[in-house]
Amino acid sequence: MYKKTYLFILSLLVIGQFNLKGYSFPQLEEFVAKHSGKPVNCAMCHANDAGPTGNDLGQLGHMTVAQMAKVNIARLAMQPGQNVDSPILNRFGNHIVETVGMQKLITLIAQPQDLATALGNKSDLDGDGIPDSEEYLDGTDPLNRFNGDPLKLFKINLSRNLIVICIISGALGLLVFGLAQVIQGFKIIEDLEAKEVKDKT
Repeated sequence: MYKKTYLFILSLLVIGQFNLKGYSFPQLEEFVAKHSGKPVNCAMCHANDAGPTGNDLGQLGHMTVAQMAKVNIARLAMQPGQNVDSPILNRFGNHIVETVGMQKLITLIAQPQDLATALGNKSDLDGDGIPDSEEYLDGTDPLNRFNGDPLKLFKINLSRNLIVICIISGALGLLVFGLAQVIQGFKIIEDLEAKEVKDKT
C-alpha cells in the first residue's frame, strides 16, 4: 500500500513538473551537443524544434483535448514497455519513453550519458544501420537515414552493397578485357593487311 501511495505522489509531482517545464529534458540536448560537438535542438526528441512549450504545431498550446489525453498518458508511462504516442514528441522521443519509462528517464537527467546504454543497440528507427543509441551520442538524427556519422554510413553501405560492387567491378573488368581483345584483334588484322600489301609489292 505504501508503495502504491509513493508512486501516486511521485506521478503527481512528475506531472506538475512537466506542466511547468513543458515536458522537456534540455539536459539531454546539452549533453549531446557537448559530447558530439554538433548543434542539437529540441527536434532531437520533440515534434517542434523549438520544444513543447508554445502555440505552434507540435506544441502544448496547439493540442486538442484528444491530443492532450495522449500527452498525459505518455507522462504517466512510468515503466518501460508501455505504448506511447505523445503528439509533442517525435518517433525517437516516444521510443525513448517506451524503452526506458518516465521513472528511469527522470533519473537519467543527472546522467544523460547513460541513456545510450538504457536504449540498447537493437533499435534503428531510420534503418540506416546505425543504432539509435549511437546516433544519440553522435548528435545525428535517428529519424533521417541520410544523417549519420559519415564513416559509419560509408562502412555500412559498403557492407550492404558489397555483392553489387563486386558484380559491377567484375563486369567492368570483363568489359575492359573484352575491349583489349578487340583492339588486339584490330591490330592483328592491320598487321596482316600491311604484310599482304608488302608481299604484293
